[in-house]
Amino acid sequence: MKYKYISILVLFFLFITNNINSQEKEAVSAEDLAKQLANPVAALISVPLQNNFEFGVGPHNGFKYNLNVQPVVPISLGEKWNMISRTIIPIISQNDVSQLGESEFGLGDILQSVFFSPKKVNNGFVWGIGPVFLLPTATDDALGIDKWAVGPNALVLKLQGPWTYGVLVNHMWSYAGSGIMYVPDIG
Repeated sequence: MKYKYISILVLFFLFITNNINSQEKEAVSAEDLAKQLANPVAALISVPLQNNFEFGVGPHNGFKYNLNVQPVVPISLGEKWNMISRTIIPIISQNDVSQLGESEFGLGDILQSVFFSPKKVNNGFVWGIGPVFLLPTATDDALGIDKWAVGPNALVLKLQGPWTYGVLVNHMWSYAGSGIMYVPDIG
């Protein structure tokens, strides 16, 4: 049984390594790289970090710090399509939010988005659609909602010169868990 999981992991890493090696072989200009960095569904692995500071949270005017680690991993699905995995992993520290004088620190609930996007950019427009999942991974009850949820998500972008305009929308329905379905602004 243990060897089955090891074999699956080895195959997964071989697949990812092959995909990364094929990406490295393509010559990319500085301008192309800048455009890819501005495009969240480009065929480029990135790990953005987002810091959020919130003051006056809840009835006790608490403080909340949230570091979102957001790895974006594209996987080529042939010549025309990419599958982009975008994960939001919140690391949270809060004081006086759940109760006066209480502090919590740990992992929040993980939001996993998957986008299927064409590789070709037409007139600067980029789009992607796919599912979004909320996973109850919080290490403390005060840091998550104890719900499983799923739904659709989509994005549309316009790349114009040095600017990127766009919108990312999603909607989730809870289907299991005992918590109250409230999704805080996590990304």
